[in-house]
Amino acid sequence: MATFIAGFSLGLSLILAIGSQNAFVLKQGLKNQYVFVVCAVCALSDAFLIAFGVAGFGAIVKQFPEIEIAARYGGALFLVAYALLSFKSAFMTNHALDANVESKGSMIKVVLTCLAFTWLNPHVYLDTFVLLGSISTQYHPNQTMFAIGAMTASLVFFFSLGYGARLLAPLFKNPKAWKFLEIFVGVVMVTIAISLVVGTGT
Repeated sequence: MATFIAGFSLGLSLILAIGSQNAFVLKQGLKNQYVFVVCAVCALSDAFLIAFGVAGFGAIVKQFPEIEIAARYGGALFLVAYALLSFKSAFMTNHALDANVESKGSMIKVVLTCLAFTWLNPHVYLDTFVLLGSISTQYHPNQTMFAIGAMTASLVFFFSLGYGARLLAPLFKNPKAWKFLEIFVGVVMVTIAISLVVGTGT
């Protein structure tokens, strides 16, 4: 259970970062357009990437153990950079959610757009292949449970975001709410980065 919780916590922390994919899911939820399909596409894509990252990275590390250390430091640097961007966004950008920018399109168009936000985002590969993959090796021989935890976090997050969007609509029209969330994400990322560096020596 501890391994599952670790995977769930890290997966949720990574996915909380506000980006184009999450903004798209949130907007679809606010407009109540193809919400289930959009959430399913995001969750299934993440599940595939997480499974491939954990399995593939684990196999590589068995052959080249030094990769894990390099990946931890690289992941820590990436998280710090991501945190700095979140802090910068919080203090220098005024966010406001406008759900009425786009008119309703076809389901195929929406799905293709969702896939583009997911698979054309370079961060998703760093999160799944490098960061989640490297950390999962610390839970040998329970990497599968770690991966399931991360997949569950993705599933819970996307469906909560998509179907809970209408409840959040009044809140996220206020730029201060976005600023608070960006700061929270930044703090979480820095915390994870520190744990990665400290864990390298254990």
